[in-house]
Amino acid sequence: MESLRSSFVHHLGTEPFGLEHFAEGADREDELVPTVDYPPRPSLNLFLDYAEYVIEKNSLEALHVQSTVEAISERSDGHGFRLETTAGVIETHNCVLAIGHGGRYRWPDWAVDVEGIEHVWDGFDRDTTVDHTIVVGGGSTAGHLACTLSETESVTMITRHPLEWEVLEADPPWINWSHMERELHVHPPGSRERLDVIEDARYTATIPTYLSQEFETKLEEGALALKQGEIWTARCDNGSVRLLQKGETRTVADRIVLATGFEPVFQHPFIERLASEIELNRGYQGMPVLDDTTLEWQRVDGSQTSLYVSGALALGTVGPYAPNIPGARRAADRIMKAIS
Repeated sequence: MESLRSSFVHHLGTEPFGLEHFAEGADREDELVPTVDYPPRPSLNLFLDYAEYVIEKNSLEALHVQSTVEAISERSDGHGFRLETTAGVIETHNCVLAIGHGGRYRWPDWAVDVEGIEHVWDGFDRDTTVDHTIVVGGGSTAGHLACTLSETESVTMITRHPLEWEVLEADPPWINWSHMERELHVHPPGSRERLDVIEDARYTATIPTYLSQEFETKLEEGALALKQGEIWTARCDNGSVRLLQKGETRTVADRIVLATGFEPVFQHPFIERLASEIELNRGYQGMPVLDDTTLEWQRVDGSQTSLYVSGALALGTVGPYAPNIPGARRAADRIMKAIS
């Protein structure tokens, strides 16, 4: 990807216009990409350079411990948590869970244990080229991947549904906390009603509109082919991968790359174990029951924990942007106020 989907006000710094000012100071305003009916979006390089600037300015490297958390338990004094990690034990008064989707990727049943099938987020090397690749998926990642690979090889993109084009992952009002209070927080925390509202609001499996012209051009030139329909089976045969779709449509390629998203983080084994051991309250489909003001995960008995949640795990409180940069900013605002 050459640019972000979100606008220049969504970044890792604390100042709303920090990235814009950074671009102006570096004479890089041309990397704020104009967008129809939406504020300019930063180029990927500009976004990453500003992120690096934020890290250096705030000396975040000095605060960073790279390790795996293996267990979280409550401290014996009742004030905070004890984290067992591969780098040793860490004791803390407050803990924030911001684990994204937890590194678990969605594999369709037909793709499991079939040689020649890879997942784009699970070690796929785009620099390894072949003659023909099938990309499975209909969202932003699939669209970007198909366009990129088609520059050096033949690509067939297979989707279950017709392609849908949207500027953003959800309508802009969902970035505002007041909108979440009116539309989402009126329903009980952790309820099915909340998840229904979020699923209706989030434009899942959509491709950014700014990619449409490139996509259409590649289709017209024949560098990219598009097929729609359910995939029934897949098998590896003499170094090629063969797909069978509904309607007896067969497609053969050198490899298949899945862009089929992530498994629900609510059912992540680590979260299941943590919730059970600390008696954390969970709602529909395992959704954490959070305090809507502080994002603190509540116990089953309703008591507080000083365990806070951000990212995809906070979907039920932060709304459809929870897994994205705008949601991370909104969550940080609430958590900081609660901790301080």
